[in-house]
Amino acid sequence: MRRKQKQSIWKSIDWVTVLLYMVLVTCGWFSICGASYTYGETDLFSFDYRSGKQLVWIGCSLGIGFILLMLEEKMYELLAYLFYGAMMVLLLVTPFLARDIKGSLSWIDLGPVRLQPAEFAKYATALALAKMMSAYGFTLSKGKNFIRAICLILLPMILIVMQKETGSALVYASFFLVLYREGMSGAILFTGVAAVIYFVVGIRFGGELLWDTPTSVGRSVVLSLILLFSMGMTWVYSHQWKPVKYMFLGTIGTTVAGVLFSEFIIPFDLTHLLIAECTVLAGYLLYLALAERSKQFALIALFTVGSVAFLYSCNMVFNKLDDHQRVRIEVLLGMKDDPKGAGYNVNQSKIAIGSGGLHGKGFLNGTQTKLKYVPEQDTDFIFCTVGEEMGFIGSSAILLLFMVFILRLIHLAEKQNHPFGRIYGYCLVSIFLFHLFINVGMVLGLTPVIGIPLPFFSYGGSSLWGFTLLLFTFLRVNAEYNKKK
Repeated sequence: MRRKQKQSIWKSIDWVTVLLYMVLVTCGWFSICGASYTYGETDLFSFDYRSGKQLVWIGCSLGIGFILLMLEEKMYELLAYLFYGAMMVLLLVTPFLARDIKGSLSWIDLGPVRLQPAEFAKYATALALAKMMSAYGFTLSKGKNFIRAICLILLPMILIVMQKETGSALVYASFFLVLYREGMSGAILFTGVAAVIYFVVGIRFGGELLWDTPTSVGRSVVLSLILLFSMGMTWVYSHQWKPVKYMFLGTIGTTVAGVLFSEFIIPFDLTHLLIAECTVLAGYLLYLALAERSKQFALIALFTVGSVAFLYSCNMVFNKLDDHQRVRIEVLLGMKDDPKGAGYNVNQSKIAIGSGGLHGKGFLNGTQTKLKYVPEQDTDFIFCTVGEEMGFIGSSAILLLFMVFILRLIHLAEKQNHPFGRIYGYCLVSIFLFHLFINVGMVLGLTPVIGIPLPFFSYGGSSLWGFTLLLFTFLRVNAEYNKKK
């Protein structure tokens, strides 16, 4: 009976996803060979070289995948909280056990192996979040449940920041996409996007002045956006044109009058006028909330006030960042040109990718990577090796392969008849999307360099094992769904 059950599991596994995994891991190994190869090496399979060591990690990953498929799918849901708690304890003690590696305290030495607990904590958090949100009667519309889910996500983020691994901590922000899929208000997701816009515009243009006035371009633009966003949300959530018309005409009228007064009579800082407009707008929204007994107006007023407070806290937060983090953001936003310092990695990565041209230079023929011009070229900047050796066509093929892989995971997640499988599947999708977009973006100079690996491509056992744990657990859960179907 048990033998027949095992046979049915093997028939129920989604072999398309397994094949995509194997292709990506294989392409990743060839990329590591190209990135770590030096002239004169004779054996790519030797354990003395990174290409040989990566084969060990790949072999172990296949073993991990096999074990995960053999376990009962109920085990993952049953032990989710226990595993989460154990990982949080490990994250807490990691800074006391780890050696300082480039300012980070996130790696633990276990004999000849060095592991990064933060990579496995993503797996534990995904399981715990799926377990919590799949409980009977759980809905994010209840404030208590929403706070519980947020705390579950924030705890590992805080513990990882304590290890001075800001990049790894930011990955946990991807779980908010799961919350949105499961019913979180779109206004919360929009607030997060708006906060990013406020930070980028406020920091990038904060030191530039508007015309001949002492008005900061960055702050005035952000305050104007706050007014527009607040009015837009009023229309979307109340569908009342009258209050929006009053807000719009009042804001336009006072702003135009203020600009003319500052330009032709007495120059003054227009941000003071815009702050006053935001204050009046928030007061008007609170009046509507009381008059119509509408919670939505009160929440929009809170958004307005909170946005202004966030804008003026951005500089304080930015100045408290470590020097290397602050300079990286300044280089990314075009505030500084530092080709020999913080911008060196990205500039060399762009040169390597650009030198690949349309068809690439071929396997082991990349000059930029062979001469070690790109730092961390077999870990965080592995995609520059793909660009140099495989060219535009090969790089596009790899990205297309990732897209097919992620779309396949979304398809499988949507098919699940149990909330645990669906939620865990979307946790997996969110993590892969975040890693893919940020890693490729930082190699191309589109996102800050925060040091996160490219799934299945970057050298190292911790990241590969972490992604394998995430994927094969979901394949086992999905296999049970297929078997029952």
